[in-house]
Amino acid sequence: MTTTTALSELAGDYVLDAARSRVGFVARHTMGTRVRGHFDSFEGGAHLDGDDLSRSSADLTVRAASIETHHPKRDEPLRAKFLDADAHPFITFLSTRVAQVDGTRFKVTGDLTVRGVTKPVTVDVELTGAEHDPADGIRVGLRGGVTINRKDWGVNWNAATGVMVAAKVTLEFDIVVVRRS
Repeated sequence: MTTTTALSELAGDYVLDAARSRVGFVARHTMGTRVRGHFDSFEGGAHLDGDDLSRSSADLTVRAASIETHHPKRDEPLRAKFLDADAHPFITFLSTRVAQVDGTRFKVTGDLTVRGVTKPVTVDVELTGAEHDPADGIRVGLRGGVTINRKDWGVNWNAATGVMVAAKVTLEFDIVVVRRS
């Protein structure tokens, strides 16, 4: 993707292109290894006001049961015990503030809801590119992440996993959105 010259050129309402996007995470095991995973089912959108970023917004809804680490013996407890996906089927993020750090970097603050618990987080986001696509209009690429303490949202199974799996989890976003208007 190539970057469009001005944010004002990108103004509009966008829908997340799930086929070109990734929502993932990294957690550290106490043995020093990292467990990487992602979610297979998510949707979202954004509104970009290129002239006044304070009027911009973003939302993301992730199906908790779609968590995948490519290890079935780990994935089932993640769904059932850690995320309690039956009782809390969705993980959501709804922005409350967007601020520009420099030409391509932003801080997007919002409410993250996991297991029915809502807490504010600030996601560091980078505009990785934008391009005109004859079929889709304008596509915009964004990459971001935030490190959270999973225990703040009650994401835990038992005392043993509370010790064996680090409390800090990094959420990673590689997102492509397509302008609708």
